[in-house]
Amino acid sequence: MQRVGEASGTLLGRRRECAVLDGLLAAARDGQGASLVLRGEPGIGKSALLEHARSSARGFRIISVTGVESETELAFGGLHQLCAPLIDRLDQLPAPQRAALETAFGMSAGSPPDRFLVGLAVLSLVGDAAQDAPVVCLVDDAQWLDQVSAQTLAFVARRLVAERVVLVFGERAPARRDSFDRLPTLQVTGLADHDARALLHVVAPGPLDHRIREQILAEARGNPLAILELPRERTSSSVADPDGRAGQPLASRIEKGFLRRIEKLAPATRLLLLVAAAEPVGDLALLQRAGEDMGIDVDEAALEAERAGLVTSRGMVRFRHPLVRSAAYRGATTQERRRAHQALADAIDPAQDPDRRLWHLASATPEPAESVATQMEQAASRSMQRGGVAAAAAFLDRASRLTPDPALRGTRALAAAQAKSQAGAYDEALELLDIAGLSPLSDYDEARTDLVRGRLQFFSRSAGKGLPLLLSAAGRLEKFDPDLAKETYRDAMYAALTAGKLAGGSIEQVASSVLSMTTPGTPTRSDLLLVGLSRVIVDGYAAGLPQLQRALADYRTAALSPDEALGWLPLVCRAAHGAWDFDTWSSLSGSLVELARGTGALAVLPSALLLRLSNRVFAGELAVADSLVAEAANLGDVTGSNVLAHYAALVVDPWKGSESQALRTIQTVTDDFLLRGEGKVSTATGWAAAVLYNGLGRYEEAYDAARRGASYPTEMGLSSNAMVELVWAAAHLGRPGDATAEARHIVEMAAASGTDWALGIAALVSAMVGEERDADRRYREAIDRFERSGTRMFVARAHLLFGEWLRRSGRRSEARRMLDVAHRMLSEFGAVAFAERARHELAAVGVQMPKPSGQNVGSDLTQQEARIAQLAADGLTNPEIGTQLFLSAHTVEWHLRKVFSKLGISSRKDIGGRLADRGA
Repeated sequence: MQRVGEASGTLLGRRRECAVLDGLLAAARDGQGASLVLRGEPGIGKSALLEHARSSARGFRIISVTGVESETELAFGGLHQLCAPLIDRLDQLPAPQRAALETAFGMSAGSPPDRFLVGLAVLSLVGDAAQDAPVVCLVDDAQWLDQVSAQTLAFVARRLVAERVVLVFGERAPARRDSFDRLPTLQVTGLADHDARALLHVVAPGPLDHRIREQILAEARGNPLAILELPRERTSSSVADPDGRAGQPLASRIEKGFLRRIEKLAPATRLLLLVAAAEPVGDLALLQRAGEDMGIDVDEAALEAERAGLVTSRGMVRFRHPLVRSAAYRGATTQERRRAHQALADAIDPAQDPDRRLWHLASATPEPAESVATQMEQAASRSMQRGGVAAAAAFLDRASRLTPDPALRGTRALAAAQAKSQAGAYDEALELLDIAGLSPLSDYDEARTDLVRGRLQFFSRSAGKGLPLLLSAAGRLEKFDPDLAKETYRDAMYAALTAGKLAGGSIEQVASSVLSMTTPGTPTRSDLLLVGLSRVIVDGYAAGLPQLQRALADYRTAALSPDEALGWLPLVCRAAHGAWDFDTWSSLSGSLVELARGTGALAVLPSALLLRLSNRVFAGELAVADSLVAEAANLGDVTGSNVLAHYAALVVDPWKGSESQALRTIQTVTDDFLLRGEGKVSTATGWAAAVLYNGLGRYEEAYDAARRGASYPTEMGLSSNAMVELVWAAAHLGRPGDATAEARHIVEMAAASGTDWALGIAALVSAMVGEERDADRRYREAIDRFERSGTRMFVARAHLLFGEWLRRSGRRSEARRMLDVAHRMLSEFGAVAFAERARHELAAVGVQMPKPSGQNVGSDLTQQEARIAQLAADGLTNPEIGTQLFLSAHTVEWHLRKVFSKLGISSRKDIGGRLADRGA
């Protein structure tokens, strides 16, 4: 786009867009990082705006990245381009980040790194470089970035806070929904009419027929590249459109215009442009080797292409516009493309970049070839070891298509589908499963097909949709792979518990199938877990609990491998909650969270956080639960999904007594389309509303909500806790008989469980709905057992209930003592509404407690600041805090400076004391 008619350095008609970019660069100079997506149709001026940012970034280190359509599935390609200029700084990264990046780039062997640890490494790398000079990263044609690079760069873009870094993407519409849609976006639209006319006057200053000028402007619709290129299609003597070009899409017409210019070049120049279009890096040395191999005088050909205004070749080959690249590639014949890819494969050092070489070799292969397919399969294994699940899926996909043997083709297509599923490419995975189904599969592979399809349905639709396929796969896998069958039954059981009442009788089918499974030898802890849960479902709580408790005890004391722990502990923790085993739930949920954090297991961390924060709520540690909610929200920001954050807030918000906030959270979870079809949503929202309304003293609403939450006892967990809320509401309504069945169910469960938590719950509900003469003893028993079990939220609520009963019985002195303990504990926890109920009860026995002011030390800390402050008080360093919260160390330091200011301190060692004051 021409720089005319505007102030110096500003693009014609782009004053607003240039001002935005200039503002981001100015802010980065002052230490405020930012990102921006320039989005619009081809030719609209995104590349020109990126060039404006380049020319305006005086004093910046400039890094360029270009996405190429032919390499959208070659993992880490975009990151290679970004990190290559910074690779000498790897040694300055924290060890886990350095190892992750080195493994991802194939520089060293190691366990597959999580993609978010890779993202944190890239963030640290650019942040460290920005200490010397501010950095601007310019990403053109971002829609063609490989999936891993796109996700990683989106992660980095969302974390730019205190780094002197600007990350700008140029992306065509429609956007890549799963990567850049949550970043700040500037829609680039066509030029205004007067600017379009001014630009046309610059490129066509001579006499131009009025009708042709108006036709060009009408067809261009303000698209600058079209205004620059369409005049080449018109002459003063020709207004007609004999080829019907005006009816074609604008981008297609522009691309064809470039193609016509390319076709006028010498054959050798056309070939060089094709080779450059097939290789995104623009490495002159590589193009020199490939061109010479094809018999091209590279210097002469490059000079001709540059004179034609199609490329620049200073330092590296860069196309004038992405449409020139696509024209050069798409305009070639299939045979010419294969020849170019073969030349590139021959020119790439297999020791330095084996995967890129192989990708070109596969593109050069005209028909199925087992030798190439085998190499692709080996490359998939390498990619998987580097954490490149998406790349592994792409290699396996290509391997299956290059496989001549139909049976082997089906097996490889199945493996590709499984990898695509892990990478989140659900539609492509289903397509590959269909391809596999057209091949002659073994019974074992057909069972694995059901397994992959079932997990796909679970992840992409709902637990209920995936459950029948998981159950079918588990049964068919028993005779081939008993261990995989057990893991599939585990997934089916988890899906059935999640689907709950919406799964119909499927949970009973899962349990019956588990019980009919043959397990030779001494039962393992996983056998005991599955069989115990199944017997609870089929034969009743008391029948299955002994085996379940043996399994829980084994898991609690065993030294589990990371794979076993990450695979089984989510179901174990859920079972511990259902068994009223608070100690095991506490211990293993804490271990699971630490393991998921430490290994970067982002697939498990969401459920681990939810299991842990639920546990901490019952322990009375709402502040800890709040910090885990903040971590869940942080994780949602990283992953692009807020489902976990909303569900986590659902567990905590009802205790705080803010009806508007709690109801917003309940409604958000209810409306989330990703949670539709899951019975646990009805259970959890019913329980949450019951807690809220019991705290607010609106017992009719609490009763109705608890009835909904307790409607499917087989789910256990929150369903059982909803029964407790139902008894609470019924007792306060003076209708204890309405909760007799639920109280009896709880007492029977407690008798089978025998834990202090369960027996305390049984004593509490019996005190509320049983004989008055036994109430005193039962309340005291409940308090004693809750204290031993560590369920301090129940300790406080039992004191509140006992105090209410003592006041009604005329025992005011004893009531004061119980209510004072309740008020103190509930206030300490932050259970505001229940604390307020205790305050009103104290007033009724003559004790006036001041209303909470709602202000305390540091109350204006944001959730992020509070979380960082707590971790700093716990002794974590800035890099350690950054690793846990997916922030750079510089951003942590920036937040801590604000924490110091708000807490009125000047030293890190003072944080703990001030936070303790805040809690008091």
